[in-house]
Amino acid sequence: MSLSQAQKKAFRSIGHHLDPVVMASENGISEGLLAELDRALNDHELIKVKLAIPDRDDRTAVLDELAKASKAEIIQKIGKVALLYRPNPKANPKLSNITRFADHHGRH
Repeated sequence: MSLSQAQKKAFRSIGHHLDPVVMASENGISEGLLAELDRALNDHELIKVKLAIPDRDDRTAVLDELAKASKAEIIQKIGKVALLYRPNPKANPKLSNITRFADHHGRH
């Protein structure tokens, strides 16, 4: 999956208003974390993930592993927060951040 720069920009704009829904810690990647990440991506398509890991290289490694395991694309990472996207054609329009905020990107 490769997104255009315009799509990524729109997703970053939507993501700006989101709160993290999944949190990864120094404990590593567990089955529970992957299950929660999968559920959140299925429901919302675009989510923020908080990485409570002090070392930058460790954060990057965990984020890359989470993205690979969940088949999601990393849209943006700033500090300890990352924005992940995985399309779901059957997403509930009331839960999908892409559908709910489709009109909002770039305009406040």
